[in-house]
Amino acid sequence: MAARPKLHYPNGRGRMESVRWVLAAAGVEVNSNSGLLFSGNHLLFQQVPMVEIDGMKLVQTRCILHYIAEKHHLFGKDLKERTLIDMYVEGTLDLLELLIMHPFLKPEDQQKEVVNMAQKAIIRYFPVFEKVLRSHGQNFLVGNQLSLADVILLQTILALEEKIPNILSAFPFLQEYTVKLSNFPTIKRFLEPGSKKKPPPDEIYVRTVYNIFMP
Repeated sequence: MAARPKLHYPNGRGRMESVRWVLAAAGVEVNSNSGLLFSGNHLLFQQVPMVEIDGMKLVQTRCILHYIAEKHHLFGKDLKERTLIDMYVEGTLDLLELLIMHPFLKPEDQQKEVVNMAQKAIIRYFPVFEKVLRSHGQNFLVGNQLSLADVILLQTILALEEKIPNILSAFPFLQEYTVKLSNFPTIKRFLEPGSKKKPPPDEIYVRTVYNIFMP
């Protein structure tokens, strides 16, 4: 039996959460380590996330996501599909980055940023995916099968809904899509209590990150 991937990151969401999501969608069990190793040659570029998998120590979030998606058939069946998936993922990650950085803003700036995130989601990002789903009438964004693009989009939608519960009110196809994806067997298990899915960032997580990266 192959060893479980080992995830190195502080005990919170951050940029590792997308990695947790795609591994969970692929049905892969993982081990986690929040005791980070910055000495020696453990971390290329001295950066996390870092994932130990298949004898490698991978860093750079997009590299990790691509490797896992390719390995577990979540990256399309040909070059055209992979390019579409990559394009959708890159766009969604731009929106997700706003969520990742939100807890590190000054308290007086956080509510303003929620408004900014909502505007960008509703005006720039969600109309794209609503149009894609409406145009092809399928359950998934690309190739009518689960892909990395679906996983990252669902992660982002659910994280936004934690802050803005009615964020999808103007997007009926995305509403239906979110319900269907949330009930995909491996994803449904990940969304249940007791999974590796991390809760929203709290003050403890923020302080931990500051202590590690900005001592």
